[in-house]
Amino acid sequence: MTSSCFPVLTSAGLRWHQSTVIACNSSSVTTCKQVKLGLLIGSGRQCLSDSFFIGTQHQSVNTKGIFERSIPQSGSYPPCPLCKLPKPQTGDVFRRLSRACSTIVKLGAMETKVISGVEFSSLPSSYIRPESDRPRLSEVSECNDVPVIDLGCKDRGLLVKQIGDACREYGFFQVINHGLSKELADSMVKVAHEFFSLSVEEKMKLYSDDPSKTMRLSTSFNVRKETVHNWRDYLRLHCYPLEKYAPEWPSNPSSFTDIVSAYCIEARALGFRLQEAISESLGLQKDILKDVLGEQGQHMAINYYPACPEPDLTYGLPAHTDPNALTILLQDLQVSGLQVLKDGKWLAIKPQPDAFVINLGDQIQALSNGKYRSVWHRAVVNANRARLSVASFLCPCDSANISAPKELTTGNDQAVYTDFTYAEYYKKFWSRNLDQEHCLELFKN
Repeated sequence: MTSSCFPVLTSAGLRWHQSTVIACNSSSVTTCKQVKLGLLIGSGRQCLSDSFFIGTQHQSVNTKGIFERSIPQSGSYPPCPLCKLPKPQTGDVFRRLSRACSTIVKLGAMETKVISGVEFSSLPSSYIRPESDRPRLSEVSECNDVPVIDLGCKDRGLLVKQIGDACREYGFFQVINHGLSKELADSMVKVAHEFFSLSVEEKMKLYSDDPSKTMRLSTSFNVRKETVHNWRDYLRLHCYPLEKYAPEWPSNPSSFTDIVSAYCIEARALGFRLQEAISESLGLQKDILKDVLGEQGQHMAINYYPACPEPDLTYGLPAHTDPNALTILLQDLQVSGLQVLKDGKWLAIKPQPDAFVINLGDQIQALSNGKYRSVWHRAVVNANRARLSVASFLCPCDSANISAPKELTTGNDQAVYTDFTYAEYYKKFWSRNLDQEHCLELFKN
């Protein structure tokens, strides 16, 4: 006999409960068909004392994040030596499952794909990175010289210079005295936690793996394309114009729309202030970049990284750059996880109270003619605690022609990138795996 687990839904979420199982090695078990039930993968030939088969490796999740259970094509088995009952016929499997664990049937009908609300004792195989592509957490140092820029500075020349230096040397920086109230930021984090604390059934009402949807709960990054998954669930929202998109946002928690709407308005204003300073730091008029970007769209990704049993084997998100213009990141103060690439080394960015992390996106790199860079960054996960972050993205309008201003492409400074529309870029970005080469490389002259 060996020890295994089966899922039971409790008030705290999905938990694993121990049960004793015994292997049934009858040769007639070798032919079977796979029936999708819901959360885990079973691949073994074993049965619980309640007389139904379940796989030994409950924590081994397949590429679609569901679990499959082996159901024999033939019912010709000897009785289970443990429970003394015959194995179930294919036709009565749901009756047997219901008697043994009604939760499996309930969740099985939903084909649950999210990982938040589920606990794992080891990392599912579909999340395990190849040995050459693991975070190597012991080799990561803390970044001790992150540029922290005080937006309350009265010296405009100094402020613009600091932002320009950070964009050129790092591709990211943190801002303080940014004008977005601590109360609103705290409320944003609180309502985000409340959303991910909802039951699996409630969250699954919003699930989609279609990147074109303007509101969706999803998992990993692009489950339709990737071969290895990322240890992340996320709620992605389109946020501008609010009157168009807010009505489709989650109604649970009840305060979600009001809080997120207020936060989006303030984040958008902050983003425009930063774009003006970035434009000035390039020697341009303050409105030049904003004018090129057009009536900018705004998206939000509320990222939830559950506690991970083996964080050294996977990522929350692998190394990538952001495809948009500018990203405003509200970090979890309790659990760090953001890392950036600087001079060929990965550095951990410690969360700072009342600060936002600002990442330059690919469009700023293109518009600066390569003078500023879109930062490579990644998210790692924690063995003991979940981590949450809120990313606000300012995006060019789809028809925006991304072309470096002529002031930056004269003399010896030839245009580094061919002209393209943001719609063309965004389509290319979502057609690839997140950890492939920099998408901007495909648009080089």
